[in-house]
Amino acid sequence: METTATTKFEYTPENEEKFQALLPKYPTKQAVVIPALWLAQDQNGYLTPEVMDYVARRLEQSPVSVYAVVEFYTMFHTSPPGQHHIQLCRTLSCTMLGCEDLQALIENKIGIGPGEKTPDGVFSFETVECLGSCGTAPMMRLNNRYFENLTVEKLDNILHACKNGQDPAKVED
Repeated sequence: METTATTKFEYTPENEEKFQALLPKYPTKQAVVIPALWLAQDQNGYLTPEVMDYVARRLEQSPVSVYAVVEFYTMFHTSPPGQHHIQLCRTLSCTMLGCEDLQALIENKIGIGPGEKTPDGVFSFETVECLGSCGTAPMMRLNNRYFENLTVEKLDNILHACKNGQDPAKVED
């Protein structure tokens, strides 16, 4: 991947401090790739090729090794996600407990399917593999918060809150 952006990415001084604090906590620089990418994504909103190249240089890794991590993990974004980014788990526990009904509600209520973003940028939606909450299936991650033991009614309330600028965590139950 070749970088075409004209602005140069660097960690902010605050994130540089966090990055430096991470290094001694891991056995190698290579092991810091996920938290380094988290810092970069939190700062930039998503991971451009330039941002990934920066992380690779800082960790003395090849860009392709960093790109591979970004491609593998669903928590990393290579384009701007919607204001409300929905990741609906579709693995066995969630499928057995109704994730198809939840997906249908999302598609009907906000008008987009997996891999899409609403034209106004308010919602983006993807189905993902296990988010590690099988005991509380079906579940989804909305931005960085888990919503578990979902029902169609709970999800409808969450989406309604998002559309109306309310905190969805306060209307979940």
